[in-house]
Amino acid sequence: MELFTDPRSSDSQVLTPFRPAWWLPGAHLQTLWGGLLRSPARVGLERERFELQDGDFLDLDWLDGPRGESLIVLLHGLAGSAQSPYMRGALAALKQRGMRAVVMHFRGCGGEPNRLARGYHSGETEDLGEFLRALVQREPNTQLGALGFSLGGNVLLKYLGEQGEASPIGAALAVSVPYELSACSGRLDRGLSRLYRRWLLGKIRRDVLAKEKILAQAGIDVKRVIGAESLRELDEFLTAPLHGFTSPEDYYQRCSSRQFMPAITKATLLVHALDDPFLLPRVVPKPEECGPLVEQMISTRGGHVGFLQGRFPGRAQSWLDGPPLDWLAAQLTL
Repeated sequence: MELFTDPRSSDSQVLTPFRPAWWLPGAHLQTLWGGLLRSPARVGLERERFELQDGDFLDLDWLDGPRGESLIVLLHGLAGSAQSPYMRGALAALKQRGMRAVVMHFRGCGGEPNRLARGYHSGETEDLGEFLRALVQREPNTQLGALGFSLGGNVLLKYLGEQGEASPIGAALAVSVPYELSACSGRLDRGLSRLYRRWLLGKIRRDVLAKEKILAQAGIDVKRVIGAESLRELDEFLTAPLHGFTSPEDYYQRCSSRQFMPAITKATLLVHALDDPFLLPRVVPKPEECGPLVEQMISTRGGHVGFLQGRFPGRAQSWLDGPPLDWLAAQLTL
């Protein structure tokens, strides 16, 4: 068995173990196949531009379904979008269950640069809060669930902890979360994990160049940002000064989700692999650090947003699109 479970909910029986595909035996193969080599599922989405109160916007991609049913809000990872394979897989799995969903792209992640210099980061919960308030006004009788991957999972958990009982989200699923941002930032500077750092920095550099004039007007030294060779340098030259933090350490301390775990009062499932090449095993919160409705599924293997299984080479199925989504759906029908 590849999974350790902290069963606190009455629906733990749906959380069947993850058994990795024999032909994807290591963390890097799980991660690369899940994030880059996995064929994105085909699913139709409808785009909406959500106008924010500060004059900026968020791009929303809607997966339609029966009105009056539950609605799942999806949050992507760093440099991700609704087109990311893990997002497409989750959307297709939700569609198969007859559920509605919406991808909330963080600022500038929907395929077009956002208007303001302000961007997004691991602790940006204001935009999520504004969108959810508008969503509740539109559909006051709809049950809301949420699914966050990596950076999006950190945002989701921080939001749940900040809001407590006031959160309109009834149940949440968070996958491969960087619970301690400082430790996780340094993890990508080691060994083969530097390949992921290079890929992420390349995508972020392209986004920065698309907003070069706006960022320069806001006092950002774009040349230093483009020359950043680590996520910490990126946070020093871009994330911290652009979003009101005094330093990367200030950003990491204030935005790490681990400190918010005790205040979470809604049913929440944490899914994490101890071999995650983005993260360190020690950052995972202990059960006693979490609120009473927080359940953990910690696997020895699975990589970063990987969790791929399947008997035949080249034909991987995502375990994430199975039992964890069953758990989330069950929570919303209680």
